[in-house]
Amino acid sequence: MMKKKYIEVGKIVGTHGLKGEVRIDPWCDSAVFLCRFKRLFYADGTEMKIIKARAHKNIAIVQLDGVDNVEQADMLRGKILYIDRDDAHLPKGTNFIQDLIGLRVEDADSGEYYGEVTDVLKTGANDLYQVTKDGRDYLVPVIPDVVVEKDIDGGVIKLRPMKGLFDDED
Repeated sequence: MMKKKYIEVGKIVGTHGLKGEVRIDPWCDSAVFLCRFKRLFYADGTEMKIIKARAHKNIAIVQLDGVDNVEQADMLRGKILYIDRDDAHLPKGTNFIQDLIGLRVEDADSGEYYGEVTDVLKTGANDLYQVTKDGRDYLVPVIPDVVVEKDIDGGVIKLRPMKGLFDDED
């Protein structure tokens, strides 16, 4: 499975102050994570250097190189921002959600096909994989007892599901 080089991390939702800072709604783990980067990209691959960045509540406030006033900043409203995958250093065992979407989900022991990952839900305690098969959604807790193996490059997640997880209750 080919991993995308650029990963969506947020959207410019407004301006901050008069000196051209933009407010970014982060689509990644947090505004703090987003503020660690030295550069961001637009969808067309244009690189934007970050002069300074800080998290304010759940928003990132960022000064982009070449954006010097509120009028220039306002013209960027609505733009989607990306990071280069190579700029991100994720802790071991953590993955980008976009790398998980579309992976096959199967039983670690029998190889039975359970569906594919269609979403990742953040619950606080642990993530949940939404696994979809034949139009039905199942929520799989992302805990070591259940998720045995994540092979992103091989395109598969292997599970030992808890009793009742995939049983149809029709």
